[in-house]
Amino acid sequence: MQNLSKLAVIGAGKMGETLIKALLEAKMLAADGIVATAKHAPRVEDIAKRLGVPTTLDNRAAIQSADVILLCVKPQALRDVLAEIKPVIGNDQLVISIAASATTSFIERHLEMAVPVVRAMPNTPTLVNAGMTALCRGVHATDEHLKRARQIFDAVGRSLIIDEKYMDAVTALSASGPAYIYIILEALAEGGVKVGLPRHIATELASQMCLGAAKMVLETGAHPALLKDAVTTPAGCTIDGILQLEEGGLRVTLIKAVVEATRRAAQLIES
Repeated sequence: MQNLSKLAVIGAGKMGETLIKALLEAKMLAADGIVATAKHAPRVEDIAKRLGVPTTLDNRAAIQSADVILLCVKPQALRDVLAEIKPVIGNDQLVISIAASATTSFIERHLEMAVPVVRAMPNTPTLVNAGMTALCRGVHATDEHLKRARQIFDAVGRSLIIDEKYMDAVTALSASGPAYIYIILEALAEGGVKVGLPRHIATELASQMCLGAAKMVLETGAHPALLKDAVTTPAGCTIDGILQLEEGGLRVTLIKAVVEATRRAAQLIES
């Protein structure tokens, strides 16, 4: 990876492990170029055994030789982790945080020095290299820092650079969004079962349909409404189904879900 010889992954849970695996598989870093930490010994031992990377329980030791420090801890633990690593961090290191709700200014303030910080919000489809990650930078981060951060998350899907004021909305839409889609997908499959399809067939049909529909939007660049209209033939069955969705308030309910999740995302961590 350009300008990166050592990566420290602090709090290597599912997301941290996913990113390590992706970087190794893409040969962007060698195993000895990554060090991972976790809170408990069995976890670090498991990561070392399965991924072949050095591990430690000591966050300070992990970051001392790292060019990039990837903070994969929960928002509630971030304050303590920042206090722990603050004495040994340098302003020549890049800090990337995936902690929801934690602003770049929060991280900069708790590190008490001019450290470049990039905030990232990935989602769980990174587990299958189909993730969506939004990135924004703090006051000390440069375009080069953003580029380095983007390289990491492009290994597990797509990335997008945005203004930080949108990050709570991103959390609500693309990070929480898979849960909404799973509910929709499950309901569609249940509809298939209701009209006689075996459950496994209904689930596969619904899943591939969702994947294909999303791919159509991304690859054609067409507005979803235009693609919807292309499926909806005059006097056909699709328009009858759409009528039921509209009567059931699906559109408004999904909008409200994103609005409410955005409100909550701003409250996950205290300043």
